[in-house]
Amino acid sequence: MKVSVGQFNPGGNVVRNLTVMRRLATSSRADGGRLIVFPEEAMFSVGEVEGDFAAAVDAEWTTFVQGLSRIAADVGIAVIAGGYESSGEERPFNTLVAIDDDGAILGTYRKLHLYDAFSYQESKRIKPGDSGVTLVEIGGFQVGIMTCYDIRFPELARALTLEGAELICVAAAWFKGEHKVEHWETLLKARAIENTVWVAAAGTSSAHCIGHSAIVDPMGIPQDFLENEAEGVVTTDVTHKRVEEVREFLPVLRNRRFEAGALVDAVG
Repeated sequence: MKVSVGQFNPGGNVVRNLTVMRRLATSSRADGGRLIVFPEEAMFSVGEVEGDFAAAVDAEWTTFVQGLSRIAADVGIAVIAGGYESSGEERPFNTLVAIDDDGAILGTYRKLHLYDAFSYQESKRIKPGDSGVTLVEIGGFQVGIMTCYDIRFPELARALTLEGAELICVAAAWFKGEHKVEHWETLLKARAIENTVWVAAAGTSSAHCIGHSAIVDPMGIPQDFLENEAEGVVTTDVTHKRVEEVREFLPVLRNRRFEAGALVDAVG
């Protein structure tokens, strides 16, 4: 299955952001893409929304999801993208939605690990997820999804892998800063290598975020990538065969000696 990552700089207007996503999805499909992954704040950027943020979320989440469904159905491509979903409280969820190429919703994932690091506190505005991991089937692949800061927590990628994921898709708005590009690239490779899965990561490219979207194979080798381009899409043929052959000569999943929580219990 050909998989794409689409990189752009979401503004504060949902309709304009959907227009960019349609353009990138069309480009991907022309190259044979069957799935495209967009950044974390593809719906709109918190810092760009005019007026009250919570009110904007309540008004625009349905518009965003319906717009993604139309893009997917019109273009004939599955889509994974991030937005803000009302929680019924003051703080919304940071949510990824996965949609198939007929426009049907396959699943949603509410970001578990909020970015309370590097002097930023996402939890002041956003409510943490409450429904665990999300795995969906796209093009015969088991696809796990996660959001940005989640990539720093290896147990989440491992949990997705143990549920059957062969491809993990990451939607991000990875802040710039000292060593942040190195961290991002290292973590994408590490999650791929330690789980012998493909990783497709789409990032926001802006004055504050690094971009650097990439598709990495199960040996941690980047197959295609962007740097800090304001807008772009790259596409790679993601195969079951590559997962199978890497797991044959690097059987780390079979060689495990404990479950993810067992070490904590042992030393707790």
